[in-house]
Amino acid sequence: MRPHFSLKRPSRPPCFISTIHSSHSTVFSENIMATAFHVPTGHVGNLTSEQEEKLRDFWRTVYKLNDVFDKHGPPNGTSPAQLQRTATASSQQSQQSRWGLFRRSTAEPASPQPKAELNATAQELERLGLPRELHDVLSHHTPDTIRSMVIGSVKHEHPDSLALRFLRARKWDLDKALVMMFTAMDWRYREAKVDQDVIPNGDGGAVEAAEKGDTLARDFMKQCRMGKSFAHGTDREGRPICYVRVRLHRASDQCPESIDRYCTYLIETARLALNPPCETANLMFDMTGFTLANMDYVPVKFIIKCFEANYPESLGVILIHNAPWVFKGIWKIISGWMDPVIRGKVNFTYGRVDLEKFIAPEQLIKELDGDEDWEYKYIEPVPGENDLMKDTETRDRILKERKDLASQFEVATQKWIKAEGNEADELRDERNRLAAELRNNYWKLDPYVRARSVLDRWGVLQGGKPVVWYPDVREETAVEEVDTKEKTAVNATVAVPSAAAA
Repeated sequence: MRPHFSLKRPSRPPCFISTIHSSHSTVFSENIMATAFHVPTGHVGNLTSEQEEKLRDFWRTVYKLNDVFDKHGPPNGTSPAQLQRTATASSQQSQQSRWGLFRRSTAEPASPQPKAELNATAQELERLGLPRELHDVLSHHTPDTIRSMVIGSVKHEHPDSLALRFLRARKWDLDKALVMMFTAMDWRYREAKVDQDVIPNGDGGAVEAAEKGDTLARDFMKQCRMGKSFAHGTDREGRPICYVRVRLHRASDQCPESIDRYCTYLIETARLALNPPCETANLMFDMTGFTLANMDYVPVKFIIKCFEANYPESLGVILIHNAPWVFKGIWKIISGWMDPVIRGKVNFTYGRVDLEKFIAPEQLIKELDGDEDWEYKYIEPVPGENDLMKDTETRDRILKERKDLASQFEVATQKWIKAEGNEADELRDERNRLAAELRNNYWKLDPYVRARSVLDRWGVLQGGKPVVWYPDVREETAVEEVDTKEKTAVNATVAVPSAAAA
């Protein structure tokens, strides 16, 4: 008999297809059972007039903040290119020191302001009616580092997508959304060191560090190799599926810091597998074989914090699959820590029938009684796969292009904020064009700043092209298209003499 949890089981959701809209082309993902993708309200491409006005106010306030810190903050001089050079230099230090970068105790101010400047900045923010919390967060940064944190967090996404995540998460309260966004960015920059350490080192850096005796790196790689968590495939709404095999976790098997790093690394890597306009993932906790020995509240709290505070609006649905009776009491505790919005996305499933409401059977892995003949196999880092990261000249050139595009986007946004009517429409199109160029620029930059991951080695990530979760399906489709073209050509050849004879 199944344990009862007080959560609804929704009816079968519709099946969708992910579509990438750019100034150049429209590309479709590989969801086998697909219909048109519906962009939810409040997302890029589907904003009400009130929501668009909130978005304008958001960017207007961001630029006000830049002006305040330009006027009262410490001098600039840390450009995005310089920041990236610093990050890359850090990644080329000794393995022991670079893996130590991730530990929480190393969070340091980027550029602390003198007391007089702090007071002047605080007074200016108060005069503008901006929350004091913004000053507390941003006092560690220069205007350049603030800009670099924003563009660094955007990566391949539309900048508006980033802003809208935080606006939706705070129910369109402008002040709360701004505080939330800059707090999350400060965490990425000063504490987690995502772009200075986690991404440039990847699992390749962990392998090298582990060979030299680094405990954190060893524990990190243990989790990678066993496949405690991994991303594979898409659900019926085109969302990437992130599996967590809870039975493989034991608190004593690794240090807490390695779990935090592992979770952050997986989230950041999985972000790259989102095909716009799909902006969310399907997070599945496979509880098959779960016992109390697998329960560990520390990483649970970290994951909740990540998706509530640091990566808001990133989850479309959460599946807790095959939860045993013993989990009922645990769930009462965990659910009390969760934001109601996150908790409302949780669904308990049992067996294949329940999972088919969310995942097509041919896209459900055989480990969960699905029809897809796929299993997790970790591929070790390949020698030389990160050699492009040594080409600092090319990296800096692309970073400069990125900085220029970001400046153009900023100028267009400042004009769009003030515009009305046809002019506003034209500027909206211009911003979307620049956002597409920023996306293309990121993928040019990617191999120079990000260590390759298992998703790259599997062939899932394609450098900006649609992700490939199901290569066999793509190959079969290509063969069918070739066969169809050949048959058409043969029929045409045969038909020509017949017509002549007639």
